[in-house]
Amino acid sequence: MLSVTTDYVKGTGDPEPYLRRIADAGFTHLHWCHQWNTDFLYGPAEIDQIGAWLGELGLRMLDIHASHGVEKVWGSLREYQRLAGVELVQNRIVMAASLGSDVIILHLPPLPPEDTGTGAWVSVRRSLDALAPFARARGVRIALENLNPANFLAIGRLFTEYEPDFLGLCYDAGHGNVAGDGLDQLATLRDRLISVHLHDNDGTGDHHNLLFSGTVDWQRLAAIMATSSYEKCVSMELSIGRSGYTDETAFLQRGYETGMRFATMIAEAKGVSG
Repeated sequence: MLSVTTDYVKGTGDPEPYLRRIADAGFTHLHWCHQWNTDFLYGPAEIDQIGAWLGELGLRMLDIHASHGVEKVWGSLREYQRLAGVELVQNRIVMAASLGSDVIILHLPPLPPEDTGTGAWVSVRRSLDALAPFARARGVRIALENLNPANFLAIGRLFTEYEPDFLGLCYDAGHGNVAGDGLDQLATLRDRLISVHLHDNDGTGDHHNLLFSGTVDWQRLAAIMATSSYEKCVSMELSIGRSGYTDETAFLQRGYETGMRFATMIAEAKGVSG
C-alpha cells in the first residue's frame, strides 16, 4: 500500500484527472492536498463526488491536508478570522470522516518561543479547545506538521496539553531536512507520529522531490518510523515541478518505485527492532 498527494501537479481545479493517473500508477491511498492553502469549503455534493471517484478507482483517503486559509485563519489574532478558520478546519474534519479518513494535518501559525499565555498562543489554544470535541465526535485526529524554520518546540509544548487521541505529529521529511535537525526532533516525538509527508531535497529548499534524490537520511528515518506510533502506509507529498519529469505517468511510476523501496526499508527495520 502506498499513498501520494493529489496536488502533485496543481492543487486547485478539477482533481479527477489526477486521481485517475494516481490509481493507474498503482497507488492505493491518497493524501488529499487540493485546496489546502485556500478558503475553499467542500460542500456535500463535492464530498459525495470525491467519494464516488474513490469507490470507482479503488482508492482510499489516507489523510487530508487541512486548511492554511487566506482569510479564514484558525490561529489568527483577529477573532472573526479565527472563528472562520475554525469553521474551515471543521469542514475538513467532516470531509475526512465522510471519506473514511481519521487524520487531518494543520500548520501551526508562527508562535513566539516564550509562551506568555497571551497573543498567538491564546488564539491557538482557543481554536484547539473548540476543535477537540468536534474532532473526537467524528473519530478524526489533528496532526501538527513540522515547518521550516523548525517549530518542534511549540508542537512538543502542545503535546503536553492535549491528548494523543486528539493531537499528533505529521513529520514532513523535506522540512526536517532543510531545518537540519528534523530527524533528531522526530526521534523525541516518535510516539505521537500519526502522519508523514515524505519527499526529498538537497537541504537548501522545500522542493518536494522524489525519495532518494536528495540528502534526506532515509535509512535513519526508516529506523525511527519503525519504532514509532505510525501505523499507516508510506505517504509521499511529491511535486512534478522540480523533478525533471514532464510526463505525469513516468513521474508517478518512479514515485511508486521509490515509495515501495522505502516501505521495504521500514519493514526491514521493524524486523531488526523486533
